[in-house]
Amino acid sequence: MTVTATTDDLYAKVSHVIPAIEWATMADDAETIMRLKRERNAVILAHNYMTPEIFHAVSDITGDSLALAREAVTVDADVIVLAGVHFMAETAKLLNPGKTVLIPDLRSGCSLAESITADDVRALRAAHPGVPVVTYVNTSAAVKAESDICCTSGNAVEVIESLGVPKVIMIPDRFLAANIARQTGVEVITHPGACEVHERFTPLDIADIRAGHPGVTVLAHPECPPEVVDAADYAGSTAQMVTFVAANRPTSVALITECSMSDNVAQEFPDLEFVRPCNLCPHMKRNTLGSIRHALETMTNEVTVPEDVAQRARAAVERMLAVRIAK
Repeated sequence: MTVTATTDDLYAKVSHVIPAIEWATMADDAETIMRLKRERNAVILAHNYMTPEIFHAVSDITGDSLALAREAVTVDADVIVLAGVHFMAETAKLLNPGKTVLIPDLRSGCSLAESITADDVRALRAAHPGVPVVTYVNTSAAVKAESDICCTSGNAVEVIESLGVPKVIMIPDRFLAANIARQTGVEVITHPGACEVHERFTPLDIADIRAGHPGVTVLAHPECPPEVVDAADYAGSTAQMVTFVAANRPTSVALITECSMSDNVAQEFPDLEFVRPCNLCPHMKRNTLGSIRHALETMTNEVTVPEDVAQRARAAVERMLAVRIAK
């Protein structure tokens, strides 16, 4: 007999951050999603920026872009629902061409992905012949297809150092490129893209947090401007932030990244204080229990990639996944 999770079981996973009265409005969708996953042989991959009821209650695999890319390869399911944004669903499809990949809302875009086109990459290559192109995964499959190798914020240093060259084109996030260049000593040519969430943080925000919360440990995402990273105690991807909190267990911590990240980590570490500077990603927040339920009920919002693009983009992603990451 198959034992299934009850709504009480699901609520136990989020009880630290979602009041019971609020969960009552979510329980039916959550229970239906769990049933539909069994019926469709589906799994839900959820990015760290999902709200807790998605991230903790109904998802099967969670993490940052690198973790989701790695785990997508091993998924044993017919259907993948990517609770994130469109480029992540494309990446899941690249790595699982024989599976159905759904996204809860087709409008879930990304300011970074929208900041650059395949034509822009070709123009950069023409202006800098022979310089390898390292492309952040926060880009469309068409842009990845014009690249030599992909990277995430969690493995960018290792990816660039693996190339063994003095100069790279790193696109499209100018702040991530600047922060990574300082760590590698490699000359970086970039593109004027930025994340609409992280570019809004300033050193004054961090100063205000420190003034209001003496002793707080500040962790910043490397998509933030370099002066924000300099003002923080540590900079790393969302997965690296979680690792830092687990290893160091600061009494009070501020995560300088998208809002829901703090809620999700707070559920895992209920004994720690999380200061919540709140910049929301409007695209990530298009993912709701209702939109996930609808996608599974109707099997709509399927993400596909033309095969001529997919072959080249897949090669760039696979080269990234082959790079050994330092522990």
